[in-house]
Amino acid sequence: MKEIFPYAACLQLEIQFGDITKNVRRFQELLAAQQFPENTLLVLPEVWASGFDYPNATRLAEQTPAILYLLQQEAAQRNLWFAGSLLEPQKAGKPSNTLFLVGPKGVIGSYQKHHLFRFWQEEAYLQAGQEPLPIVTPFGLLGALVCYDLRFPEISRSHAFAGCRLIIISAQWPSARLAHWRLLVQARAVENQCFIVACNACGPVGEGHLAGHSLIVDPSGAILAEAGEEVECIQAQLHENTLEKLRSRFCTCGERPWSGWDTNKILDVTILQKRLALIRRQSSRIVFTNGCFDLLHAGHVEYLEQARSCGDCLVVGVNSDSSVRQLKGATRPVNSEKERARVLAGLGCVDFVVLFSEDTPLQLITALQPDVLVKGADWPEEQIAGAAEVKATGGTVKRIPFSTACSTSKIIAKILADQSASSL
Repeated sequence: MKEIFPYAACLQLEIQFGDITKNVRRFQELLAAQQFPENTLLVLPEVWASGFDYPNATRLAEQTPAILYLLQQEAAQRNLWFAGSLLEPQKAGKPSNTLFLVGPKGVIGSYQKHHLFRFWQEEAYLQAGQEPLPIVTPFGLLGALVCYDLRFPEISRSHAFAGCRLIIISAQWPSARLAHWRLLVQARAVENQCFIVACNACGPVGEGHLAGHSLIVDPSGAILAEAGEEVECIQAQLHENTLEKLRSRFCTCGERPWSGWDTNKILDVTILQKRLALIRRQSSRIVFTNGCFDLLHAGHVEYLEQARSCGDCLVVGVNSDSSVRQLKGATRPVNSEKERARVLAGLGCVDFVVLFSEDTPLQLITALQPDVLVKGADWPEEQIAGAAEVKATGGTVKRIPFSTACSTSKIIAKILADQSASSL
């Protein structure tokens, strides 16, 4: 069985702002004018059916199921596959910018845009995806990116390491940064030794213009097909032996040496202030949360992952041993402050760990000035230490529920009960 689609194409479209009927009709007209071999993967631009009509995003997202059904009908009739992003309604909150893969039997997978483009205010109207995972297809794993994701090589890297040999990109990339588009698409192909099929939109958008220049690139970075600046269809055959030959010499996507220990995440407040100043200078959002984290359990980990998703960098304040004794009693903590900090530093979602000895982290929060302060949803905001101070400097406070019913106190009680029972 082939591990990549045998043929790929890009349907480069000019998107009519907010007009789904006109965009779908134009797609069908362009499709009807082309001839494609069976099992061709046709990639479409980002939010190709609606454009970024932010004020009407929720209403437009409601039409996505009908668009997906239409794509399925076209796929079944022509034995083709379609991939492109659409606005997807969510049960709670804002719509997502989701790339769907649709085949003759319907949707077989999707990918939600992971990095929202702050410059275009996407975060105000859309919600980001949380799990940038490959899509399982009859032709092996398929990596997917949506526009701005292209600038973050770690996603493509994770796709390639997982086993993807083809990565597709659905985009609305502006003409002002056309050089970046071509450079980054080729770079993702070269560094991951993958085929890249990158479909961009063309034509006017707002006060600017979209670049077009959709690309199909082989694993060496060679351009197999490139569109111009107008509505156009390009296609190419994807020869798997090209990839095999290249990877047989050296395989960069398979090399992932361990970069070192995580103890360098544990810092004192003075050094941490300096590190955060440099990070904040690049407009990164600093998230802070705190706790004892005595016996680290699944509830802690899920809470910390949610906290990390609230910004770009997560700082965890950890109560010192003396502080824990003051709060929990003479028998706590079970693990020392150094041990607790070391375990937290080993979590991928944690960027920095800092100890504090006070009963509350107010002094630490004031010193670090985080952009987002996170605490458990069981805490009323008016009782959260540092909440008023963070909001006074323009920051936000988020209260996150624990989704796993775990408790350090209950774990300790169970251990003691089991020991007591075994001694009888």
